[in-house]
Amino acid sequence: MGQQISVECGESGPHTYEDTWGGQLPPIPDAVLEEVFFNIEGQDVVCVCRLVCQQWKEIVDSTSYWKGRCRREGLKPYNHNKTAKGWCQFYILSKRRQNLLKNPKADEGFSGWKIISNEGDKWIIEPESSFPDKRVQKYFVTSYGSCIKSQLIDLSKEGYGPYLMDEIQPDIVISDWYSPRYDCGSRYEICVELLNHKQKIINRFRPNRVVFPQWNEMQWQQMTHVFRNYGPGVRFIKFTHGGRDTQYWAGWYGIRVTNSSVEIAPPGEMEPPGP
Repeated sequence: MGQQISVECGESGPHTYEDTWGGQLPPIPDAVLEEVFFNIEGQDVVCVCRLVCQQWKEIVDSTSYWKGRCRREGLKPYNHNKTAKGWCQFYILSKRRQNLLKNPKADEGFSGWKIISNEGDKWIIEPESSFPDKRVQKYFVTSYGSCIKSQLIDLSKEGYGPYLMDEIQPDIVISDWYSPRYDCGSRYEICVELLNHKQKIINRFRPNRVVFPQWNEMQWQQMTHVFRNYGPGVRFIKFTHGGRDTQYWAGWYGIRVTNSSVEIAPPGEMEPPGP
């Protein structure tokens, strides 16, 4: 047995932890535990700390804990009317949020992309200096024949398992940037599909093709969409985009695309774009 630790001396002699607390450590105040939990990864707080005892569970399940954690880390929800579970989901999904597409800005050539069609003079990559976000330095450009490329995202491999996708159904946020050349007409198209475990379509975003005339303003534009309440079973996301020029000029005068993204966001936090 370990050595007894004396905590108090008086006329009756030393008292031990066994005398004072019945062999157990004194309870730790909730405020102290909260401060400790703030310094532990959120996923570990839920999966480990919450299971230790009733006191720890009540702290982790409280609205005040997750609101305080979000406030400390600068995470501001669009919708503040949340339950404790809602605040927890908002925190964890916000911390994990990232672009699931590989090589979206052409920094690594065509790595990560599957070329579906490569007609005319084929896809190429060109430098870019006028994009709104100066971190974007390159774009993919199409030719006079159909140029289409895609990526298939395996949500389980990215850490978004069946419970999360089926029960919580977080928002799936799509963004794509495209631009024509000013001196040549062009066409842009995009299709994003939510697929089940057999890669069968559950939901799809496929807007009308965008056609630009010759002698246009040549400005970058953003295509956005939010999948919400899409139902259970989503296991893959297929992102496909591309286009061509409409005047059949040799070379690379077709639509340009870059800075594409697919993100998993807390449910109800993204405002869907207007009609």
